[in-house]
Amino acid sequence: MTALSVNLNKIALLRNSRGRDYPSVVDFASRFVTLGVQGITIHPRPDERHIKRQDAYDLADFLKEHSQVELNVEGYPNEEFLQLIDEIRPDQCTLVPDGENQLTSDHGWDFHEQGDFVHTVINEINAWGVRTAVFLDPDREQVALAAESGSHRIELYTEAYAQAWLTTDKDKVLAQYREVALKAQELDLGVNAGHDLDLQNLPAFLSIPGILEVSIGHALTIECIELGMDEIIGRYLDITHA
Repeated sequence: MTALSVNLNKIALLRNSRGRDYPSVVDFASRFVTLGVQGITIHPRPDERHIKRQDAYDLADFLKEHSQVELNVEGYPNEEFLQLIDEIRPDQCTLVPDGENQLTSDHGWDFHEQGDFVHTVINEINAWGVRTAVFLDPDREQVALAAESGSHRIELYTEAYAQAWLTTDKDKVLAQYREVALKAQELDLGVNAGHDLDLQNLPAFLSIPGILEVSIGHALTIECIELGMDEIIGRYLDITHA
């Protein structure tokens, strides 16, 4: 079974467009939890264009009452982000190499250039009892370096797979992800995945054995608008529990 973690960024973006707490990210988290998801993901950014710092505190408090559901907080580990992780102690912290004004995550860590920095941050977060994951491109060499960093998991950046899904390259690209995922598991790294996964491309991706968690937000939110939360979450759980 693969855990389904729902990213609430787009719910927060809708809320922020109106200047009041509607839609409420906590209320939507509660609905997703009731429908059976195993995780909630947020990616607070410095400009708070979607998830706000207060959302992280509110969701951490809410999920204390739902110990079966994990809180995954993604982000670039600047001082403010690390302070937040220390204060709320989520189940998982996924480190992402985003620039401050970046529209969305679009690449993984380069351990050749950034490995010492990431290793230091991972040691700090691990000491707080928080599981760490690092956002990576499907690159065997980067996986090998990540295995030396002290991180518990990697999160495979799946944009290349999503882009290839409707092309003749999809099998080749999927094979690349499979090779990297299996390499990570050989090195005792847990494997998560996320970015532009959806109902169409997820089943084939999960033919890769050992994927522990998928984090899905943008597509899932749109699909929920089109067909309703109950229907869409049910479909995702059928896929992830197959």
